[in-house]
Amino acid sequence: MFIIISVNFIDEYFFWYVLTKLLVCLTGMPGAGKSTIAEGLKPKGYEIINLGNAVREEAKKRNLDPTRENLGKLMLELREINGAGAIAELVKPIIESSNANVLLIDGVRSNSEIEVLRKLGIVKLLAIHASTDTRFNFLQKRGRSDDPQTKEHFNERDDRELGVGVSNSIALSDFAISNIGLSKEELIKKSYDIIQRWVEWILLTLVAK
Repeated sequence: MFIIISVNFIDEYFFWYVLTKLLVCLTGMPGAGKSTIAEGLKPKGYEIINLGNAVREEAKKRNLDPTRENLGKLMLELREINGAGAIAELVKPIIESSNANVLLIDGVRSNSEIEVLRKLGIVKLLAIHASTDTRFNFLQKRGRSDDPQTKEHFNERDDRELGVGVSNSIALSDFAISNIGLSKEELIKKSYDIIQRWVEWILLTLVAK
């Protein structure tokens, strides 16, 4: 017997009361569009947690300037001392105390980080792809203190990200978006539609149990 259920007819309070947090992990190479998606979906009520900001906050605690060199070294140091999932461990308290139903984790770099997050909720991995030129041009314009301004620094950052395992996270993604020829609005809408399908899938799974 098949039961057709419309999400619109499910009491929203009941739905979120029984639902474990949905953690949408955004992964991809630097400048692919992850933060653009995260910022664009804030108005939808999703909580945004940026793993890069967690490293910046740790640098602040240590009185380190948030330069490209300092943040890169600190990220590697944290992983060496506390394990490959160390950066995800930094945001565990934020996730655990959050009242949000859907959280976007911006900047997941490794499978070890994903394993940490799986203990905190239902994890879905969304990978963003973009060309090298697109990524480099975006990072130059974004203007964060650690963003590369030369191709040499850009390549160094790519190598560091690949070294900590971001390619594995991309390969294991539940869905991937090609951010080539998309407007900012189209990229955000594509991401929102994917997340909403995941939310509905989780709801139907729960109802079927």
